[in-house]
Amino acid sequence: MFALLNPPSSITAQLLLVGIWLGIVIGSAELLKRLITTDPEITRKVVHIGTGNVILLAWWLDIPTWVGIAASVIFSIVTLLSYRYPILASVSGVGRKSLGTFFYALSIGILIAWFWPLKLPQYAAIGILTMTWGDGLAALIGQRFGRHPYQAWGMNKSWEGSLSMVAVSSVIIYDILSITQGHGMATWISAVSISLIVSTLEAFSKWGIDNLTVPLVSAALAFVMNEFWLP
Repeated sequence: MFALLNPPSSITAQLLLVGIWLGIVIGSAELLKRLITTDPEITRKVVHIGTGNVILLAWWLDIPTWVGIAASVIFSIVTLLSYRYPILASVSGVGRKSLGTFFYALSIGILIAWFWPLKLPQYAAIGILTMTWGDGLAALIGQRFGRHPYQAWGMNKSWEGSLSMVAVSSVIIYDILSITQGHGMATWISAVSISLIVSTLEAFSKWGIDNLTVPLVSAALAFVMNEFWLP
């Protein structure tokens, strides 16, 4: 996918690029929080979406599996500490009980451990980006434009938010699969069907567990459908 861009092979250079990207994302969220909005949910979603794109950077750089897993473990520990101490205020300061940030970090490590050794990073990217862009934009659109609410397992949702997740996730999955296996009906079938399933899953998820279930289920379904089922 990224062969023409000649990524650096040095681990130090790779980690530096990842660190620069994460610094830009977190710094942007802090500036947004201080200068534009005091809504913690908006800044959290900026970090949620921005940091998820690190999976594309890891794919391009061909980050070693152990590096991805180690980073996931470290950030999982940091996020657990942030629930008790103000370490990641831009990420976890949403005024609700949720382990979503921890599940977020954990899911990245699981998907890298699963798909990096198989040389199939596209499925890890599908899982993470479906969670970050699909779920992230669904929450923001639902809060701002949701006019048709419904309840799922005692939680308030909106059809605008849920349908946004279906649409965004479909585009993300289709784009990634079209790069790795080409355009075609099978690609669209995968994208739309997976998006419908994980959007339903997200609607019934509590305590931030969707940050684990959505990426794992979307990646697993994409893997099974495109490697073993669909032509």
